[in-house]
Amino acid sequence: MSKLIASAAIRGAKNLVARAEEALDKAIAEKGKDLVFEFPDTAFYLPMIYAMTGFPVKTLGDMKVALGFAKELLHDEPEDHIWKPYLGEALDSGMATLFAEEIILAVRYINGLEPYKCPETGLVYNGFITDTIQRSLGIQLVDGTMPGFAAIIGAAPTEDIAVTICKELQEKNILTFLSGQSNGDSVTRQLQRKGVQLGWDTRLVPLGPDTEHTLYALDWAIRASLIFGNKKAGDFAAHLKYQKDRVFAFALALGPLDDIKWSTGAGAINMGFPAVCDTDVPVIHPTGVCLYEEVDKEFDHSKIVQKAIEVRGLKIIVEKPPIPVSYGPAFEGERIRKEDTFIEFGGQRTPSFEWVRTRELEDIEDNKIVIVGENWQDKFEKGGQLPLGIVIDIAGRKMQKDFEAVIERKIHHNINEAQGVWHMGQRDINWIRISNAAKKDGFTLEHLGIVQATMTHNRFRSIVDKVQVTLYVDEKDVLAVQEEARAAYKDRDKRIGSLTDEAVDIFYSCLLCQSFAPSHVCVMTPERLGLCGAYNWLDGKAAFEIDPTGGNQPVPKGELLDAKYGRYTGVDDYLKQASGGAVETLNLYTIMENPMTSCGCFECIVAILPEANGVMIINRGFPTMTPIGMKFSTLAGTVGGGVQSPGFMGIGVNFITSNKFLFGDGGIKRVVWMPKGLKERVKEGFVKRAEEEGVPDLFDKIADESICEDSEKLVEFLTQVNHPALSMDPMI
Repeated sequence: MSKLIASAAIRGAKNLVARAEEALDKAIAEKGKDLVFEFPDTAFYLPMIYAMTGFPVKTLGDMKVALGFAKELLHDEPEDHIWKPYLGEALDSGMATLFAEEIILAVRYINGLEPYKCPETGLVYNGFITDTIQRSLGIQLVDGTMPGFAAIIGAAPTEDIAVTICKELQEKNILTFLSGQSNGDSVTRQLQRKGVQLGWDTRLVPLGPDTEHTLYALDWAIRASLIFGNKKAGDFAAHLKYQKDRVFAFALALGPLDDIKWSTGAGAINMGFPAVCDTDVPVIHPTGVCLYEEVDKEFDHSKIVQKAIEVRGLKIIVEKPPIPVSYGPAFEGERIRKEDTFIEFGGQRTPSFEWVRTRELEDIEDNKIVIVGENWQDKFEKGGQLPLGIVIDIAGRKMQKDFEAVIERKIHHNINEAQGVWHMGQRDINWIRISNAAKKDGFTLEHLGIVQATMTHNRFRSIVDKVQVTLYVDEKDVLAVQEEARAAYKDRDKRIGSLTDEAVDIFYSCLLCQSFAPSHVCVMTPERLGLCGAYNWLDGKAAFEIDPTGGNQPVPKGELLDAKYGRYTGVDDYLKQASGGAVETLNLYTIMENPMTSCGCFECIVAILPEANGVMIINRGFPTMTPIGMKFSTLAGTVGGGVQSPGFMGIGVNFITSNKFLFGDGGIKRVVWMPKGLKERVKEGFVKRAEEEGVPDLFDKIADESICEDSEKLVEFLTQVNHPALSMDPMI
C-alpha cells in the first residue's frame, strides 16, 4: 500500500480500538465482565474474531482479551504475542479494525442500540446478518443465481445515480449491502427518498448508517468458510484464502474517504475483496504479498459497477427477455400492494391457472404469443381484475413428459423476476399482479407471454426446441381449459408419485454446493430430494439433459449392498470420485452410519436423542432451545462443511414424509420432537404416512416447544402418551 493509505488505515484502526476500549470498559463497569453475549442467531459468537483467532468471545471479559489481539496487531503490545498473522503493518491495522468494529457493534447490541433505527425516517436497519439468512441464501450463491455481493459505502452524488447503480447491481443479480455515509448523506437514504424498496426481498440490504456497519457484511462473508468450507476457527490463512477464492465480493466506496473508511477497507482487502472508488485515490494493484487484491477508481458512475465486476473477476450472465422493465432475480421479492396494482389475475378473485404441456414440433410455432378473448385489449387497458389462463406448449426432440412439472415450476420465477410484476402460487391457485409503474413503463399482457417464451428457451435450451404461449382472458375459455389442465395435473401427480428408488436404475448427484463445500455431494433419488429442498430427482434428470457437463450428473445405482440402509456399489464408486476421496461410502436411509454429508444449505436437521430412543427435527429459522441442548444455529455448526456426522443429518423438508425417511432406523415412528410451525407445515403428508405405518395417532404424540425444550420433560411426555419410539430397538 502507498504510505498515504497505510498511514490513514493505521490512524483509523487506532481510533476504532480506542473507541472500542472506551465502550467496553464502560459496559464492564455497568454490567460486569461475566455478562454473556453473542450476536443473534449465530453459532460463532463474534464471527470475525472467532474465525481468525479461534478464540470464542462469550462474555464482556472475553471481549477485553480480543481487544488485546487488536492492540497487538497495531504493534502496541510487542511483548507476549497472543495472536499474530504478520500480514504487514497496514493490513494488520485492517484486521485490527475489524476486531475493534466487531466489539463496538457487540457493545451497541448489549446497550440496545442495534439494529439501528433512523429517527428521521423510522427505518430499522438490518444489523447483524443471522446464520439462518446465511444458510437460506446459500443455494443462490452456489448455483450461480447470485454471483456475488457488493458493499456500497457512502453516498452517490445524486439520488438518481444511487438508483441507477443499485438497479444495475440488481439486474446483475448481485446482493448489495449498504452502510456508511458521506457529506451527510447515504445511499440508503437516497434510495428511500426515491421510493426504492429495501430489504432481503429486493437484495438491497441496509446494514447501518456508519462505516463500521460494513463489518456485518464481512462477518457474513467469513461465516461462509466456517459453515460451508469447514475451515477451522483459528486457521486465519485458510479463512483468508477461502474468502479470496470462493466468496466473490467487492466494495463500491462513494464519496470522500476518511481514516475509518481506509482502515475498514484494509480489513476487506485482507479478505481478497477489492474496492472501486469514485474519488481520486491511489490505485493499488496486486503485489503477491499476502492475499489482497487491489484498490481502483472510476469517476463515471455509469461504468463503476462494471469496473468492480472486472476487478473482482466475476462472470455475469444476464438473460433478459425483450420487455420494457428491468429483469432479474433481485426483483423476485418485490411487493406490489393493492393500491399500487394496475391489474391482477387469480388469487381467488378470478379464475386463473398455468399449465405446461408437451406438443409435437410441427404442431406449434416457436415464440408465438396468442391471446384468446373478445376485446381483450380494452379489458386489459381498464385494469382491475381479469381471468387468466396461461398455457405454455413445449416441443423438443429431448423433451419428456416428466419435464413438464420442472418447467412449470419456473413460471413463478419467470414472472416474478420482471420489475413491477408479481406472482405467487401455482397450477390453478396462482395469483398475478402488474403494477401501475410497470404499466406506465409499457408492460402489456403480451409481455407475460414473451417472458415465458424467452425464459423457457433460456433456462431449458437443451430440451426445448419450440415454445408457444397462449393466454386466455375470457372466463368461459379459462374455465374450459382449466378442466383440461386439472386432468393433466392429476395424471402427472399419479405418474410422478409412483416413482420409487427401486423403480429406477440411475440416481442423480448435485455438485452445485462444491463451490463452497468441496467435499459435499448430494445424491438425489426419486424418494429423497436434495437437502436444500430446491432440487429433486426430476430436476437432476432435466438439468443433466440441459447441461451434460454441469452440476447434476447421473449416478448408476450398481449392485444393492444393503436394502435396509440404502447402500449401492455405484453410489459408493461415484462418491469416492466426486468428493476427491473425502467420502467413500453412503447409506441413504439412515443417520446412524455413513449418512449423507451436508454443505450448510439444509432446510432441516435430523438429530438423535438417545434418551428418547428417537430423533428430533428442527427447521432452519427456529430460534429457541431444543431438547438436545442446542439451538439450530449451534447444531448446524456441527453438521455442515461436507463431513459425515453420524446421528446428525441435514435434509429437505419434503423428505420427512417420504417412504424412505430414516427407513433403516425405523422410519417416521422415530420422530419425537419438532417445532410447532414445522409440524403444521408437514401435517397433511405426515398424518398420511403415519396411517400407512399403522400409527394413525403419531402426529399428536410428537412433542414441540410448547410442551418441552429439554430432554427430561420430553421423555416424561413420550412416556405419558406411549410414543412408539420408546418400545423400538435401541438406535445406539
